[in-house]
Amino acid sequence: MARQMTEMLKGTLEGIILATLAVEPAYGYEITARLRAEGFSDIVEGTVYALLVRVEQRGFVNVEKVPSEKGPPRKVYSLNASGAEYLDEFWTTWAFLSGRIEQLRRHSTDTNKEGK
Repeated sequence: MARQMTEMLKGTLEGIILATLAVEPAYGYEITARLRAEGFSDIVEGTVYALLVRVEQRGFVNVEKVPSEKGPPRKVYSLNASGAEYLDEFWTTWAFLSGRIEQLRRHSTDTNKEGK
C-alpha cells in the first residue's frame, strides 16, 4: 500500500500543501509537521521544500523572511489570491475525481457480490 500511497500523493500534494497554508501561514518544517499530524506520516521534508519552491515560482504564495531564534531567517509561506484560486480549482477537481472513483468502487463491489 505504501507505494500506491506515494504515487497517489504525487499528484495531490501541491494542493494539500496549499490547503494547509489556507489555514495558516507556515514555514517548511511547520507544514511537514502539520501534514504528519493529519496522518501523512510518510511525507519527508525534502518533498515539502521542493513543492514550496514550485508553488512560489508559480506565484501561489507570498514569502516573508522571519527572524529565527536558531540559525538563519525562516521563509514563511502564506497563500495569496492566485493560490486561493488554484486551491478552489483543486477542490473542484478533487470532488469530481473522488466522486467518480467512489462510483467505480461501488459498482465494482456490487458486481463482485453478484458474481459470487
